[in-house]
Amino acid sequence: MYNKWLSIAIFMALYINHSQGYSASEDARIIAEYKKSLLSAKGIQSKPDDLNHAEIARKLVHQTDWASVGTISQKPAIKDYPMVNIISINDNDAQQKSTGRIQFLLTDLDFTGEDRKVNNRTTFLFTDEQRLHCSQGSDVPFIDPMEPKCPRAMISGQIKKLDKNSRDYSPAEASFIKRHPAAENWIKKHDFYLCELEIENIYVLDFYGGPHNVKADDYYNIKLE
Repeated sequence: MYNKWLSIAIFMALYINHSQGYSASEDARIIAEYKKSLLSAKGIQSKPDDLNHAEIARKLVHQTDWASVGTISQKPAIKDYPMVNIISINDNDAQQKSTGRIQFLLTDLDFTGEDRKVNNRTTFLFTDEQRLHCSQGSDVPFIDPMEPKCPRAMISGQIKKLDKNSRDYSPAEASFIKRHPAAENWIKKHDFYLCELEIENIYVLDFYGGPHNVKADDYYNIKLE
């Protein structure tokens, strides 16, 4: 019954609009309002108009200090199964400004480092819940981390081991240690080395309606303050 009256309302609005002269933009506005009313009746929020998916990915990377990282395992017991690990990350330059470049330390003694030597393809997962912005945010009731409204970015690519002899290596390592002081001991005692994710694909899920594919260039071109 509710949908019936909404249909009648939109028909009358369009009829009046056309009787006063056709306007494509006005028709689009009326239809958009109608769809919004349908979603609201079902308890579903309409999608915000200002979502910048590339910017959301950049912000998720910059605000978090670690990521969930998936690789293809080389451990005999689970060989060729997906393996997930926690990896500390840094996207800052020497001046602690965001670059979007995802850098991290690995050791061949750990899952991810061992997997990289055979298959360096990986996916990094970043979610707004890493900062408790969903479950302890301002929305009431809280947003479950699995809800599409809790933004997440799945960033895939290849792990590149950085050259220790390059002039950029020491500043990048120093920037990483500034963000993760414990890393200084990792490097000394467990032969950790600096790597970077060569981004090939980005998926962002930040609202209902499915994920959005973001180009790496669009991601890097975002300027964060």
